Amino acid sequence: MNRTITFVTGNSKKLEELVQILGSSFPRKIISSNVDLPELQGEIDVICKKKCLEASSIVKGPVIVEDTCLCFNALKGLPGPYIKWFLQQLEPEGLYKLLIGFEDKTAQAVCTFAYHSGIEGEEVILFKGVTDGEIVEPRGSRDFGWDPCFQPKGYNITYAEMPKEEKNKISHRFRALDSLRAYFNEEQCNYNKNK
Repeated sequence: MNRTITFVTGNSKKLEELVQILGSSFPRKIISSNVDLPELQGEIDVICKKKCLEASSIVKGPVIVEDTCLCFNALKGLPGPYIKWFLQQLEPEGLYKLLIGFEDKTAQAVCTFAYHSGIEGEEVILFKGVTDGEIVEPRGSRDFGWDPCFQPKGYNITYAEMPKEEKNKISHRFRALDSLRAYFNEEQCNYNKNK
């Protein structure tokens, strides 16, 4: 069994969070690679599966890809998987202003990790995490995407205002990685039993 998994990302902040959340007890070694993958359109699960298969064929081994959505309820789920482009064009202030005409400022932060073993014919496995919250006027550090305008439900501070350790206990990325960790821990237990 290949013990190394390549996390395909060009975003060093995502890699940093992944390593912090999975922790040192994760049973596989994670390396990263900035592979240029096509930007796909469509439903998030379909996008993740296609990106993962493409990454696996390029890397020639086990891979993880990640896709993040920010879904505004007033906009029926938009910007969703297109958040990267919305953020590039509008910045956090513009995301907040998109909802000025709407009473409903609620949103869902959704993170999906897709894993493929690198073995042809095997299925892509998805791990999804969702955090409910609302879109607020941007506050806090500007070093990580739309964090300044997303305030998770039950908090009066944004992701950007939270200490990283706190965010990494409640975020959409944490929830997805928690499922991924459980999957690989179970795989490791089964591997050890069958040795």
